[in-house]
Amino acid sequence: MHTLQSPFTHEDVIKKSRFIARAARVDSPEAAADFLADVREPEATHNCWAYKIGEAYRFSDDGEPGGTAGRPILAAIEGQQLDHVVVVVTRYFGGIKLGAGGLVRAYGGTAAECLRLAPRVEVKPRTTVLLRIPFDAVGQIYQLLERFSVKKQDEQYDADGVVFHLELAQDVVMAFAEAVRDATRGAARVEPIDPSADSVEFG
Repeated sequence: MHTLQSPFTHEDVIKKSRFIARAARVDSPEAAADFLADVREPEATHNCWAYKIGEAYRFSDDGEPGGTAGRPILAAIEGQQLDHVVVVVTRYFGGIKLGAGGLVRAYGGTAAECLRLAPRVEVKPRTTVLLRIPFDAVGQIYQLLERFSVKKQDEQYDADGVVFHLELAQDVVMAFAEAVRDATRGAARVEPIDPSADSVEFG
């Protein structure tokens, strides 16, 4: 998927109304809400918004006629084939009514142009696994976590050693597995979080 590399702002003036689109990458609904709180302008006529994070999405017309603002902003995100993105479009009314069709074009068009111009980056799909390691092999693992840009979500201890909950890019799982096997001389074992999936054995 592609998302935004950094926050971006684009402004249009349409029939004397000022439309300011602000977009950013977000990885949770809470982050989207925080962005909205940061950039919304209380003195503006409307602060309409939408976000898409995987299968999760929400939008708001913020007082504009239903379906004329939030949904067109969401359509702009989807039309640009972006994910993990929030867009807030702030409107200062200029005295000329745009009508429903005009609002759809104004909000959707301003959001789409903002996203079209914004720098973007490819985000590779990630997966989560369990890594079981004997106590005496833990030291070798930390270097590998950094080398493969692995995010440690949790760390638990049991009688046999340490269990790591790890998140990493799907396309480096096998290379990471081989490096773990070599570093621990086959003593480590990776298991998927999903019990219906196949586990990967080392050694």
